[in-house]
Amino acid sequence: MQNAKSFSERIKTVDSEEFEKLALDIFHYQAASNPVYKSYISARGIDPSSVKSLEKIPFLPIRFFKDHEVICGNQEDFEGYFSSSGTTGMTTSKHYYWSEQWYLEHALRIFQSVYGNIQDYHVLALLPAYLERPGSSLVSMAKFFIEKSDSSFSGFYLYNQDELLECLSLLKSDSRKVILLGVTFALLDLAESGKEFSRMENLIVMETGGMKGRRKEMIREEVHDILTAFFKVEKIHSEYGMTELTSQAYSRGDGKFTLPPSMRIFLRDVNDPLSWSNRSNGGINVIDLANFQTCSFIETQDLGRIDENGLLEVLGRFDNSEIRGCNLLVQ
Repeated sequence: MQNAKSFSERIKTVDSEEFEKLALDIFHYQAASNPVYKSYISARGIDPSSVKSLEKIPFLPIRFFKDHEVICGNQEDFEGYFSSSGTTGMTTSKHYYWSEQWYLEHALRIFQSVYGNIQDYHVLALLPAYLERPGSSLVSMAKFFIEKSDSSFSGFYLYNQDELLECLSLLKSDSRKVILLGVTFALLDLAESGKEFSRMENLIVMETGGMKGRRKEMIREEVHDILTAFFKVEKIHSEYGMTELTSQAYSRGDGKFTLPPSMRIFLRDVNDPLSWSNRSNGGINVIDLANFQTCSFIETQDLGRIDENGLLEVLGRFDNSEIRGCNLLVQ
């Protein structure tokens, strides 16, 4: 696991100037050590030694995490894996981690770089769907944040809306800020429950995870309008992450995400996944350096836009994204 230790230390201090070199080092390591990625690169007819810039790196379709073990080395080298949510009969993704503790500390570093010390917050996590199944990376992260907040008020909530509202009321005048981290459908259920909510000056509402098949899909503006009206806040914050990634991006409002130093986004042509988009929007390809023991170069099923300030806006998902994928690798 020497490569893991080396990459993990470099990622802690990576900046924009060092990003490309580290990404290329990880690419060449994964092209040689990850059998699935190696086969995919070969099927694309790409010689790894010819890849000398970020723009030349091939991105692995995210679907491969559903059908294959996307790992470098042997499964015995990994502590376990996180799994994605899915409806009955749907194949779920598995993302192996070499160290859950490193994942959690990395997630906390990213959070604190945006929001400051976790001990300045009470963390209330409204995460039904995630709490009802094992293997959620989001639940693991939220649990760690709850523990590190060192607050007796921090904790998880499932469907107990009244208990959650009572806790929020108790914290209304607290010196700490309050983060309500909620899966989108559960926050909407609360907002449309008919219950009363009094304005809290110290409240941050952060949505994540989408509808999970519990409600019809809605555009972000509609969701945020409902939530801002109920919680009486000016902006709704958001967390962008997924089972197949180790890093997270955060938005402090308007759905515009700031990327951590370990992530970079490229947009691909929506009609040709192997070509870059020459427009400001397209399919989202992610480089996540923190995926150094799996695959750091992921072709997601999300659509996005990069604004004039370099911030990411997630626009939605490709139609039929569950059945999309690349047929270049068949085993």
